[in-house]
Amino acid sequence: MNDVVSGAGIVSRTADADWWRGAVIYQIYPRSFQDTDGDGVGDLKGITARLDHIAALGVDAIWISPFFKSPMKDFGYDVSDYCAVDPLFGTLEDFDHLIAEAHARNIKVTIDQVLSHTSDQHAWFKESRSSKTNAKADWFVWADAKPDGTPPNNWLSIFGGSAWEWDTTRCQYYLHNFLTTQPDVNFHSKAAQDALLDSVEFWLKRGVDGFRLDTVNFYVHSQGLEDNPPSKLEDRNSPEAPAVNPYNWQDHIHDKSQPENLEFLKRLRALLDRYPGQTTVGEIGDGPRSLRTMAAYTAGGDKLHMCYTFDFLSPIFTKEHFVNRIKAFEAIVGDGWPCWAFSNHDIVRHVSRWATDGDYDGVAKLAAGILLSLRGSVCLYQGEELGLTEADIAYEDLQDPYGIRFWPEYKGRDGCRTPMVWESNGAHAGFSSAKPWLPVPQEHVARAVNRETSDRASVLAHYRRMIAFRKAHPALRSGSIAFVDSPADVLAFVREADGEKVLCVFDLAHGGASFAVPAGMKVTALDGHGFTATLDATGRTVSLGGRDAFFGKIA
Repeated sequence: MNDVVSGAGIVSRTADADWWRGAVIYQIYPRSFQDTDGDGVGDLKGITARLDHIAALGVDAIWISPFFKSPMKDFGYDVSDYCAVDPLFGTLEDFDHLIAEAHARNIKVTIDQVLSHTSDQHAWFKESRSSKTNAKADWFVWADAKPDGTPPNNWLSIFGGSAWEWDTTRCQYYLHNFLTTQPDVNFHSKAAQDALLDSVEFWLKRGVDGFRLDTVNFYVHSQGLEDNPPSKLEDRNSPEAPAVNPYNWQDHIHDKSQPENLEFLKRLRALLDRYPGQTTVGEIGDGPRSLRTMAAYTAGGDKLHMCYTFDFLSPIFTKEHFVNRIKAFEAIVGDGWPCWAFSNHDIVRHVSRWATDGDYDGVAKLAAGILLSLRGSVCLYQGEELGLTEADIAYEDLQDPYGIRFWPEYKGRDGCRTPMVWESNGAHAGFSSAKPWLPVPQEHVARAVNRETSDRASVLAHYRRMIAFRKAHPALRSGSIAFVDSPADVLAFVREADGEKVLCVFDLAHGGASFAVPAGMKVTALDGHGFTATLDATGRTVSLGGRDAFFGKIA
């Protein structure tokens, strides 16, 4: 175990290098968490001020979305200085204080690393675009036009249109998988890789406990710049892009997920292994190949610790979907480790996606039960613990360039990024003393933390109980998973670890269901989770109310 000197003083590295296995990680979108300086935008001091809420929730770690210096064209996912805090969010000293206060509460701190691309205002890109012969000329992906002046190939940007932008200084195109102001770093340049790894180590030295790696499979492109072929029709409904965006019409076999990416991930892991107790979780969007990519990136113990895919970020909320995706993961990924999420800052909140009948509390509680019972680690997105729904943002209030581009068929990501609601009777629900950067939906105010804290039947109280229940049972935190035959709309599986076996049964429908305990299985009911399903006196039949769950100890 090593100690690292940071700006906050001595940061003691955890003796448990595998703390992340089965951990519950709480995602904070800093713009929308808590504003302390009255500019309508959340900040680092705001996160520190609300750490007691996070500690009371019972999570193991926080993941903070980007707070680095940025022109904010994509709200921090366009970094102009990897080693500086944007003044909008505070200072490096504010970050050091945040780490110290989080660690004092036994909360690990992980941060977003956006390595695949920078802002066009980053000093590296400014130098790279200045000429074809400068020291950083190959740090970004440049290519000549075709003879007719059109882009080098047919690659598409996730944010719409060609993935190539013409530059009048170099008279070449540069690659951008997202906004035109987010040029892609050329990972075929070892010097560029070295600079990115140096920026990662900057934060390791400040005491962070891990990194969420944005678009981790986008790092490396094919040097041949071949055209992508069309995708199969059945693969065009991926949540990676909305239906109105033709991005999913291509099979992205050349512009991402290249085999050379594995070598960079090994370099990254070697760096992290010098700082015991670190972890990484990679975001993978790779269409029908996501699980295979996840397997490649997490296998062998020499690349990423965890990955998550878009499997449960879709509108599908069925027993079959959970069973099929988890079985596929178990079959394909092998010794890799998943990190599951139902919501994040890029997707419609899962309560709105899945509660099509308006039973928001029922779906919120049931989803918490399922998510916190799965094999793997878990990411919770701020406001999820309150049962927040997707906000309906008026066009004139939109901030997200993605939504503005595809309005009205796709309204963008602002609806899941609205401010946290802390006080039901406070100005802007206690988020800020000024007008927030996005409006606070009135329907969210009734779900403010102060209201839900005092209500034992609230979604917040349920999340606290379920997280504590997960921690109390090793089988739920780190055990194996095996599915059990069950009726339609009933999801059932057994988790097992350290001599403990737990039967988990969930009724995904609204009307209630009955589940027969498998022959030869002796079960006693467990309590402490907040659900109301019961086991009859014979120990053979579980009665579930609508969107209910049962947990039983198997002898």
